[in-house]
Amino acid sequence: MNTPPAQTQKRAAVVYNPIKVDLEAIRSVVGHEEQANGWGETMWFPTSEDDPGQGPCREAVSAGASLVIAAGGDGTVRAVAEGLRGVSTPMALLPSGTGNLLARNLDLTLDDLEHSIHTAFTGDDREIDVGIIDLVRQDSADSTHVFVVMAGLGLDAKMLVNTDEDLKKKAGWLAYVKALATTLRDKNELRFTYSLDKGPTRAIRAHTIIVGNCGALPANIMLLPDAAVDDGQFDIVLLRPEGLVGWIQIFVKVLWENGVLRRTKAGRALMTQEVSALRYVEATELTVTLERPEEIELDGDEFGITTGFRTWVDQGGITIKVPAAA
Repeated sequence: MNTPPAQTQKRAAVVYNPIKVDLEAIRSVVGHEEQANGWGETMWFPTSEDDPGQGPCREAVSAGASLVIAAGGDGTVRAVAEGLRGVSTPMALLPSGTGNLLARNLDLTLDDLEHSIHTAFTGDDREIDVGIIDLVRQDSADSTHVFVVMAGLGLDAKMLVNTDEDLKKKAGWLAYVKALATTLRDKNELRFTYSLDKGPTRAIRAHTIIVGNCGALPANIMLLPDAAVDDGQFDIVLLRPEGLVGWIQIFVKVLWENGVLRRTKAGRALMTQEVSALRYVEATELTVTLERPEEIELDGDEFGITTGFRTWVDQGGITIKVPAAA
């Protein structure tokens, strides 16, 4: 691993999305914490439309940051994680977006600026896995990216394309409900071949495939109930509904059984077996080749069109600041 330059006093860096954060409020709290904990003056690096965080993050590390605080939505967190790939510098989260998916899956505070910044300066280190993905584009050019929550083809990727950004700003994650209704009218299936852990290649038709590093979504939706952010493997779900009955099976399984029944011993006893419309598998590596180009999303952001990909787990690939143990 690369390490930042040696220094006598620790300094934090904040990589922030200027559209999504209250910068003055953050500066005030960060100033208090750096003084209280004997750190040097914090460095500040804004993201931009052209660079959502990778470049500013690398600048911060090169400048000697002992800690990088990602202040923004899921896209900022993903970009900072990508910028920290192969670097020992830890990342702290200052959730400021609609989904805040990684923070939710780590049970971090979502709406408490003081607590989040205090955790950044005083918290414990927790190593988590990251997903590395090589995307193949229509011109056969590869691009490599990092994701910390999920990568998806089908329903979730198309839903993002159909999401009204103005409504999202006003109504938050509820904007996805309208987009979901539009997306469910799309009858196109994914047709692809896939291989798990360099095993046999299989052909399949599915409505959606999601590769998860962790499993919780907003509104208490547990899509991948067995996923853990530090177990060294992906949890992968294939949605294969056959008409209305199939969709009902999926919604009952995900919203009711995973989201409610699974939380108690008595509830788990009432859960059904796996249903044909929903298939879960686990792997450390997945290769997919699509019959036709499809939209793909990484951590809730559109990532354009792909004809296939290879993705694998980088176990313990990044260190996150979490609240210090009592």
